[in-house]
Amino acid sequence: MNRNHMNNEKTSSTAGKGGGRKLRNDIIFIAALLCAVICLGAGFYFLRPGGDEVVVKVDGEVFGTYSLDRDTVIDIRTGKSGEQLNRLVIKDGKAYVEQASCPDGICAAHKPISRQGESIACLPNKVVITVQTRDADHGPDIVA
Repeated sequence: MNRNHMNNEKTSSTAGKGGGRKLRNDIIFIAALLCAVICLGAGFYFLRPGGDEVVVKVDGEVFGTYSLDRDTVIDIRTGKSGEQLNRLVIKDGKAYVEQASCPDGICAAHKPISRQGESIACLPNKVVITVQTRDADHGPDIVA
């Protein structure tokens, strides 16, 4: 009976040591997985191609398409009598809203956009500004 008691003690103390090793391995695995996800996300963000033009849509309809290569200021007037204003500035290959008549001004606080797929939206004025490449309307460049 004494032997069984000693074997049980050895088994329980060994299991305790292995549990700590397993926890450490789990932490290392989670940290490595987190690093991989962060690196992958950063790669997608920084390697995304730059755009050539911005498309401005008001209430779902195309208001205008403007090149990012040419510095310009565009006043986007909306509303029944044009009382709502979004001033779009294109400068140094980036587009941003300099002034907006909307109550919250989130669109004017948005950082400048220049990469394909980035957009600025002013929901109260129903204005959406999106960066795209000139050949984006031609569909995918893949043959199956």
